[in-house]
Amino acid sequence: MKSMTGYGRGECARDGFKVTVELGAVNRRQSEISVNLPRELEMLEAQVRDAINARVARGRVTARISIHAAPGKISAQMHINKPLAEAYATELAKLAKQLKLAGGVSLDQIVRAPGVFQSDEELVEAENIWPAVEKALKQSLEALVKMREREGTHLSEDLAARIDIMRKAVEKIQKQAPLTAENYRKQLHERIKNAGLENIAPDDERLLKEIVLFADRSDIAEELTRLQSHFQQFEDCRKAKEPVGRTLDFLAQEMNREINTIGSKANDAVISREVVTLKAELERFREQVQNVE
Repeated sequence: MKSMTGYGRGECARDGFKVTVELGAVNRRQSEISVNLPRELEMLEAQVRDAINARVARGRVTARISIHAAPGKISAQMHINKPLAEAYATELAKLAKQLKLAGGVSLDQIVRAPGVFQSDEELVEAENIWPAVEKALKQSLEALVKMREREGTHLSEDLAARIDIMRKAVEKIQKQAPLTAENYRKQLHERIKNAGLENIAPDDERLLKEIVLFADRSDIAEELTRLQSHFQQFEDCRKAKEPVGRTLDFLAQEMNREINTIGSKANDAVISREVVTLKAELERFREQVQNVE
């Protein structure tokens, strides 16, 4: 079981350049990946996304990738793209002539044009730098996954504690459930007595029929059995290697359905009190599940 939050960082130096990859992950119901790349490496976005998708199944992941000259690289300088500068000069001169503007095209105007000045980083070919990006990305993913696993261990323990409290509440309900029909019979007799109808026999057919109907309406055996099954499915999720966040979401919904049914069926003070406990713990369980991958 893993958390959806975490951070990872990786670096790789190659051919006089250093690539840095930082990954940050936060909660999201679905998978969402945001990649921030330098302009010269934008064509690597699909490869970066594929690598992250292979390790992260749920949550919002933000990847920040930067490239710069490694320390000691003498040629970490600016370069002039002469063909591009000449093209700018030609086109600007044509435009000035068409608009009948006085004065020629200045050097300052040309060097300010996009792409005329290029750094070493901008001259790097994306295909050639990918091995370095891939290595740094792998390092950052390893760190991210380890952090998510550590936090996931704490989440698993907390969820297990919630399930344990709910198990105990269910055990109390199971002990009380068989007594509800008998308690109802006693209450019914008491109401009959208070109404001055003491001449009705304890084995009166109408009385017995009412008790049987009550017992049938308040039968919660199936709901309790399904709750126990959901508790066991949670234990299976704790042992699973694959992401279980969506499965736990579904289990929480099903447990909520069974608990609500028990609360509506059981006309008993003890059971009602335990249903309140179940609902409170289930709400805490559902909140924590939102952090699970």
